[in-house]
Amino acid sequence: MPQFVVIDAPSILGLRPTGVEHLPEALRAAGLLTELRGEYAGRISSLPYNPNRDKSTLLLNPDAIRAFSLQLAEKVIFVLSKKQFPVVLGGDCSILIGNLLALKRIGGSSRYGLFFIDGHSDFYQPEASPTGEVADMELAIVSGRGPDILTNIAGLKPLVRDEDIVVFGCRDEEQATSYGSQSVHETNMHLFDLQQVRKSGITRAASLAIEELMKDDLVGFWIHLDVDVLDEVIMPAVDYHLDGGLCFLDLSELLKIILGSGRAVGMDITILNPGLDVDGSITRRFVSSVVSGLS
Repeated sequence: MPQFVVIDAPSILGLRPTGVEHLPEALRAAGLLTELRGEYAGRISSLPYNPNRDKSTLLLNPDAIRAFSLQLAEKVIFVLSKKQFPVVLGGDCSILIGNLLALKRIGGSSRYGLFFIDGHSDFYQPEASPTGEVADMELAIVSGRGPDILTNIAGLKPLVRDEDIVVFGCRDEEQATSYGSQSVHETNMHLFDLQQVRKSGITRAASLAIEELMKDDLVGFWIHLDVDVLDEVIMPAVDYHLDGGLCFLDLSELLKIILGSGRAVGMDITILNPGLDVDGSITRRFVSSVVSGLS
């Protein structure tokens, strides 16, 4: 089992101050750090939130997200330099930018991939996004689509190539299309949407997804886990709801297969809103599922 190191990154710059900023302490209170026998590497403090869309990029808080991403990248690089496994606790999904920036900076001529586990494909272009929230377009940004202020930090665009990305468990195609979002179906990413996962079964789908990443000449890959990949019946503590989704056992099995590949180098967890989990029971079940998968 890798040496896990937890980093708190409670940014809401790519969303709104809805309560997701309390995710790190909620997961640690539910035993995540203890059960993983991990170390705690501290907190990246979020920057002031501006509720107004930037006029030139149509994004919320692009300058602050860039600054936050640079700080987070430094912390992740430090953990990786010690051959440890960072577990970055959001916050919203925009923290993915800093995590992949870290891998791009240390990779040099080598490449890292992305195993993107999310109920939404988060592939909007700014002009199609109804909110300007970077949390609904982080996959587009890390793959090089969108304003340079976030896609081309330090001239490293793209942070990850389409061919080196697995998109797993999304179920928002109809909704995204209705808003005019660009489509992951029209890219070279390896797509395993919820329908395909259910058809194949979680074990088979996860194994096929890993095979796709292993085909590429990658030194490793990052795991992005948005809790809204889970069925809203068991995970109602999210701000944007979709019908259907994975169950806790599915998530554990998926993480076991991913970690079993020996190629995952770190992960982030985003979007769980503790304010929507009155007695903490949802968070505890989620933590149990993640710990089972990682250990």
